[in-house]
Amino acid sequence: MVPQLTPATTALTAASVPFTVHDYAHDPRSESYGEEAAAALGIAPGRVFKTLLADVDGALTVAVVPVSGQLDLKALARAVGGRKAVMADPRAAERSTGYVVGGISPLGQKRAHPTVVDATALDHPTVFVSAGRRGLEVELAPDDLVHLTAAVTAPIGRS
Repeated sequence: MVPQLTPATTALTAASVPFTVHDYAHDPRSESYGEEAAAALGIAPGRVFKTLLADVDGALTVAVVPVSGQLDLKALARAVGGRKAVMADPRAAERSTGYVVGGISPLGQKRAHPTVVDATALDHPTVFVSAGRRGLEVELAPDDLVHLTAAVTAPIGRS
């Protein structure tokens, strides 16, 4: 297989972190990118995490939550010591990360942002996150994800 180079896989390689790239045929009509990835790769949706950006008290913040649930904005704000969180404008998220919506990876972003990984990630030996484009996922240990993104873990997802 030809290596899939994205800023995310480049960052993982530079950090000497073990990871596996998984690609699948993305359906451009799909709007549920994470659930599409879980189904296409035959993985439980609780192991596939989506990367969302929120504005917490005026600062962009990255939230990494299971695709099987939703982001709890109040819990995200609490996790970073903020008062109020709202979803970020998609264009602002794309500009600040260097990725397109549906392919935003928590790894290798253009600018570092405070990051919170849902605590359930630690329940799995490996998790899947976007590798930086639609149809491409990277599998890695959750501890490596937390370390490389300088994230805190907190219960920020809800069913």
